[in-house]
Amino acid sequence: MHTGPGTDENREQRDEEGFIQTPDGKVWYRIVGGGSAGIPLLVLHGGPGFPHDYLEPLEALADERPVIFYDQLGCGRSDRPDDPSLWTIERYVDEVAAVREALGLKAVHLLGQSWGTMLAVAYLVREGPTGIVSAVLSAPYISTPRWIADQRAYLAAMTESVQEAVRVHEASGDFAAPAYQEAMTAYYQEHLCRLETRPDCLQRSMDGSSAAIYAQMWGPSEFTVTGTLRTADLTDRLPSLTIPVLYTCGEFDEATPATTRFYQELTPDAGMIVLAGASHQHHLEEPEQFLAAVRRFLAAAEERR
Repeated sequence: MHTGPGTDENREQRDEEGFIQTPDGKVWYRIVGGGSAGIPLLVLHGGPGFPHDYLEPLEALADERPVIFYDQLGCGRSDRPDDPSLWTIERYVDEVAAVREALGLKAVHLLGQSWGTMLAVAYLVREGPTGIVSAVLSAPYISTPRWIADQRAYLAAMTESVQEAVRVHEASGDFAAPAYQEAMTAYYQEHLCRLETRPDCLQRSMDGSSAAIYAQMWGPSEFTVTGTLRTADLTDRLPSLTIPVLYTCGEFDEATPATTRFYQELTPDAGMIVLAGASHQHHLEEPEQFLAAVRRFLAAAEERR
């Protein structure tokens, strides 16, 4: 058991990292701003299997509160057990609960990005809102069927050569083909990250990611879904969320503004921002706007508490 970041002992610790033992392996964590007095922010990264590094801009919030990152089991600095049965929503929810308990996070904000938003909602549905002050759901993925429909609409607007490459290689199952990989790259440049130069933190996440977890749970690409999450959908549970929620997305996000608005309208106490010109990695493309919005939201949620 670790000392919680809200205690006097931990407020003397500005930056801490270590491991949390779970039934299935050790999970690496890092607390930035351990000496900050505000309610901690627990960050749930995307993927699945894409470690926390690309979310490092959130460290800027540590001047007001501890910001807690961890790498989900199987990727990044955490243990990498070779057991495909572990890669389920239920086990990842167990992991969030284990991290929260180990770090003594009785009161906490959640921030999920992409797959991390599905995880955050699943955790709230199962564990309830006790101690959860608010949730930021960034680039939200909460329904696979809706995600697929949105990506197919985006693909239909791409060049004919991109569309043909996707059709041919989805039919053959040859996802390693250069033409499919080129189509995937073109798509990602439009809707995953529009920056010309890949930030170092994003590259580190790519280097530390688990292709096996991503393939098993999702599939060969963002727009070709063949994994165990292909029918996942928690939209019918959004009306049960009772805490303040902020949805964020980019104008060209894979999590489209229309779908994000759909989620927001289902959530009783929710706001939404759309970052112009940005995509799925809008926290990297427009960090100042993103962080300012999150900072305001967290402060407002605490004032209401």
